[in-house]
Amino acid sequence: MPQPPTLKVAEIFSSIQGEGLRQGEPTLFVRLSGCNLKCSFCDTKYAWREGKGCSMLQILEEIKRQRRRFPAEWVCLTGGEPLLQDVTDLVQKLKGLKLKIQVETNATVYRPLSVDWYSISPKPEKYFFQPEYRKEAKEVKLVVTKGLNFDTVHRLRQEFPEKTPLLLQPQSNRKWSLDLGMRLLRQARKADLKNIRLSIQLHKIYGWR
Repeated sequence: MPQPPTLKVAEIFSSIQGEGLRQGEPTLFVRLSGCNLKCSFCDTKYAWREGKGCSMLQILEEIKRQRRRFPAEWVCLTGGEPLLQDVTDLVQKLKGLKLKIQVETNATVYRPLSVDWYSISPKPEKYFFQPEYRKEAKEVKLVVTKGLNFDTVHRLRQEFPEKTPLLLQPQSNRKWSLDLGMRLLRQARKADLKNIRLSIQLHKIYGWR
């Protein structure tokens, strides 16, 4: 008898969305395991590991349990890189629970999913992303690493519609990264680049997960 499909999960928890345009909203998080980039500045390196194999039923039951004590309208699929795994069935079942769905991805993989929000974060050195995200992304988050420069910001701003915000997000809220983000924003304004914004990791300030 075939086994039911499983996903490799690092953790499922409830918190407040700490990043991007949805910052501050109550959210249920499904952090999937595995990553194809493994950036040195990653702050969730534990999600690179194999994780625990969970059935759809187990995931949904945990989501329901979390939601009973922490009512939320949104669920965020994150990682690692969540789209390395086929989450199509999970997305459909979460939609059946009347949840809005956000996917946080490094954009190297694209899956045509019925989600409400693709939050993409292209990574150095090439900042590659799948072309479908030009239309699908609700926001583009750039981690302000020491190697991020204005040429990269300029190029990525041109790659996406002006209506899609490009967020300069500090690396772990470190001061040098905050300062660099401010310098990049000033350069963007001088070059008349539109819809580039400073961001921050709100959950690190409040001590949330």
